[in-house]
Formats: sequence, C-alpha cells, structure tokens
Amino acid sequence: MSFASLGLSPALLRAVREQGYHAPTSVQAAALPPILAGADVLALAQTGSGKTAAFALPLLQRLVAAAPRPGPRALVLAPTRELAAQTAELLRELASRLLHRPKVALAFGGVSINPQLMALRGGCDVMVATPGRLLDLIDHNGLTLAGVECLVLDEADRLLAAGFAEELQRVLALLPARRQSLLFSATCPPVVQALVEQLLHEPVRISIDEAPPQITQRAVQLDRAQRLPALRQLLRDEGWQRVLVFVASRYTAELVSDKLFAHGFKAGALHGELSQGARRDVLAALKSGEVQVLVATDVAARGLHVEALEAVVNYELPRSAADYTHRIGRTGRAGAQGVALSFICADSPENAESHFRLIEKRQGQRVPRERLPGFEPQAVATEAQATGGIKSTTRKSKKDKLREAAAKAGSHGH
Repeated sequence: MSFASLGLSPALLRAVREQGYHAPTSVQAAALPPILAGADVLALAQTGSGKTAAFALPLLQRLVAAAPRPGPRALVLAPTRELAAQTAELLRELASRLLHRPKVALAFGGVSINPQLMALRGGCDVMVATPGRLLDLIDHNGLTLAGVECLVLDEADRLLAAGFAEELQRVLALLPARRQSLLFSATCPPVVQALVEQLLHEPVRISIDEAPPQITQRAVQLDRAQRLPALRQLLRDEGWQRVLVFVASRYTAELVSDKLFAHGFKAGALHGELSQGARRDVLAALKSGEVQVLVATDVAARGLHVEALEAVVNYELPRSAADYTHRIGRTGRAGAQGVALSFICADSPENAESHFRLIEKRQGQRVPRERLPGFEPQAVATEAQATGGIKSTTRKSKKDKLREAAAKAGSHGH
C-alpha cells in the first residue's frame, strides 16, 4: 500500500516523500481514510508505530482544504512537553511543504507563559499543548476553543495516568459539541474506555497488533555499588553509539552523567527540572551524536523518538511494568534491532529481583539472569526474597530473627 492510495493531496504526498516516509505503517494505513472522511477514531497501537503521522497528515489536509476561520481549528493534547514538542515539530515540518501553511502553536508548562501568549497574538490553526498550560492560556484570554473542529488526544492512557483527568474535563467543556474527536493510545484500560464512551461518537475502532519490536532483553545481577563501573565496562565492550540510561531521580541522572563524562564518555542528563531549552539542546545533541549516553528519568519514557538508539539500560528499575514497556520501547524502533538491559541488585532497598519478576510476569516473558565477569554480586536474593516481596539482602530481617527465636523457644519447650 502507498500513501497515494490513502487519499492524500499531491502537496502532502510530496511532504511525505521529503520526510523520508516510504510506505504507511499499519496504523497510518488504517487511520487516514476514516479521519479524512470526518469520522471519530479510536486507534490503539504500540509505541513507535507511527501514530503521530497517522493523525498529523489528515489533520493538515483538512485544514488546507477548509476555509480559514479565527482561532485554533485543531487541538492536540499531549501528556508531556517532550511529546507535545515532537508533535508540533512534525506538524510544522509537514506544513512547511504546503503552499498555504497552517500555523502550529505549541504550549506547555514549566516555562514562562508570556512568549506563548505573544505567539498566539496572530492566531493559530493548530494548537498542540499539555492540558494544564492550555487552561492557563485560556484563563489569560490567549485563545478560545470555540472554533475547534478536531480534537486529538495523543497517548490518552498517559494523559489520564498522569493526573490530567480533571483538566481534561475542563477542556472538553470548552469545546463545541459538533467536532471530530480522535483518541490515540498504546493501551485501553477502563479509564480510557470510559473516556471513549464520553468523547467519541460511533468511532471507527482500530487496534494494531503488530509483531513486537526486535528488542533483546537482558538482566544483569550485580551489587548496587558496582552499577557505575559495570555501566562503563558495558559501554566500552558493546560499542553502543547511542544509549539511553534510565534512573529514578534528577540527582541520580546528574550524578551518573557527570561520572561518565569524567571518564571520557559523551554523556548528558535529562530530567523534569531542566529548562525546556536545556531539554531541547540535550535531545538534539543525542540525535546528532554529540551525546552518546543520555541519562534520563521517566520524562524520556514516552514520546521520545531517536533514530538508531541501540540500547536502553535500566540503571534503576521503573515503578511499574507499563513504565518498563515504554522505557524499552525507545529502542528497537522501525524494524531495527535493540537491546534493553536491566541491572538487578539484590541489595537494593526496593527488592529489585522481586520487582523485576513482577515485570516479567506482566509482560509474559522470562529474561535469563546473567553476570558480568569481574562484577559478580556479593548479595544474592533467596527464592523467598525473590518471590515474596521481602527486602532483598543477605542480612536477616528483624521479622526473620523473631521467627527463628520463636521456633527455637518452641523446640526447647518440647
């Protein structure tokens, strides 16, 4: 199947070619015709399947074909500033090839609202925003949603999981009743299904169950103190040119990044407390090759697309199986091979072995444990610790000591 067969205009077909798209992905092939026809759409597809272009292309075509009118005619809501920025960037790149270029505005929190208000003075055709900042702009009389013809909820499951439910309901109340609504999501938990029933009218339902990405999962057992030298050794031995290392906090992201940089690695840090300009710069450096290792918190787990990202390392495990799936989904994209390696530390306070087994259970896949020569762990979780949620260390817990004392007292009584 080709893009030409899906009903795109010659101008957008040229834009698609110049963007390097050769053929539509499964979700693009399924979604473009009903969106172009004006239907509401629910599209469920995994990370990296091309969902953004699946709504961006028909959105631009409809905007170009329709008569101009004031205010944003399309609204795209995203859960994170990174995803919002990447969506706006794609829309602008595609629009730049068109004779009549729709104006794309971008807004998110964590930065001054004034430049975003200034950018809206001349109006816009497409508004890409996070829910909270969108409401701030409306409160400042920066824009009105009365003219919105099409609403897109991107990563809807994440929007709701991130605590945007209340803001989302406020936004929906400001939209015209007659509009096209598109909901894109990787999963459809009950909260998303409830939103579907509220938001979409007789939607075309699309569920893409493609072959899983080509990701080799590895789990390395070692002690917590060995993680940094082991990571350095892996980077040297594996020869990865682009690596994403996930950690749990801003402090750890900067610490690990600084330590790697001090040992000669081109490393950078990405976390929620960076300014938007700093985030943009470090992501650009990773994509250009100026940064080899990006140490990041879970702000990079969704919506981040980097070509040829060879490996993801879970320096610290994520809190949930869903976050694990999204983390490792940064590699092995678009048919490429990828590696996802997790450090399993029996002496970690969060009981890493037990936690990782829960992740394995949720994804229905067992990952063989391995050890790196020279980094063999001193602490090894027992089977009871690995399966029972007991703190995974070689030292006996207070409860274990009390049980043993009780057992001895009972045997002496007999």
